[in-house]
This record gives sequence, structure tokens and C-alpha cells, in this order.
Amino acid sequence: MGIIKIGFGGGCHWCTEAVFQSLKGVIQVDQGYIASTNENETFSEAVIVSFNSDIISTATLIEVHLLTHKSTSNHSFRGVYRSAIYYFKEFEKDILQGIINKLQPDFEHKIITKVLLFQNFKDSREQIQNYYLKNPQKPFCQKYISPKLELIKEKYSKYSNL
Repeated sequence: MGIIKIGFGGGCHWCTEAVFQSLKGVIQVDQGYIASTNENETFSEAVIVSFNSDIISTATLIEVHLLTHKSTSNHSFRGVYRSAIYYFKEFEKDILQGIINKLQPDFEHKIITKVLLFQNFKDSREQIQNYYLKNPQKPFCQKYISPKLELIKEKYSKYSNL
């Protein structure tokens, strides 16, 4: 299939960025803020992932995403940390929702992650891009990002660059 783009939002974009940077087949991760349409037109922390679908599947990326943020928790910070998967082409919407539906039995609670149309993107400021790669020993990285990367090494070793 070749190179595909998809957007992911959930928790802090520093965490989301580091998670996807750690996977084989991911070519580029752009950290920033994504806006969709209608009630989701405000910007929310997210990343755009460009990946080679011959190396890693969309389904695997979605599974990793759902497991590395609170995809079943509708907490009070969802405006800033919208749990979402953003599509760029209309035909992708039903495919992405189907993948979430197929993964639902693996979760104790209902997945709240929305499948939303990508509308706009703003880059994060340069100082916080590649945050984990620049700061792996910082307390935030050790507390929040490192455990997610350990999960990837254990559960997705086939796809891990770690």
C-alpha cells in the first residue's frame, strides 16, 4: 500500500510522539495540535504519523494508540487531550471505526476514542518537538513516557525500534 498518514490524539503529545517514534515502519511523527470540524474544531494535542503500511499496519498503530493513553476515560481534560484518530480521506472513516470496534472486546470499558476528519494542524514549538528523544532522563519522561515504551518493547517487540 505504501506511505499513509494518520492523526492520533489522546494524552500529552510528548508521550504520543515518543510512542510512535519507537515503531518500525513509522517514517515521520509531526507533533502539534489537530483540529477537526463542528464540536471538535478546537485544536487538541496530537501527532500526525506517516508510516509504511508494508511494514506496520494501521490496525497495529491503532491498537498501540488505544493501549498507550486513557482511551476509555472521559476525563475533564478531553478538550486539550481529545482521544481521537484523525483521517485524511473519507473512505478511511469506516475502516478506522471498524478497527476500533474489533479491538473493543480487549478492553474492560467502552473505548471513547472518536474517529474524526482531519481539518487543520499547527506544529508544536521547536523546543518541545522530539521531547523524549532530547530529554529521556527528565522526570516527566521517566514517569509517563518510559512505561509506555516498555509496553511497546514487551507487547510489540516485532515493531519496536527500542
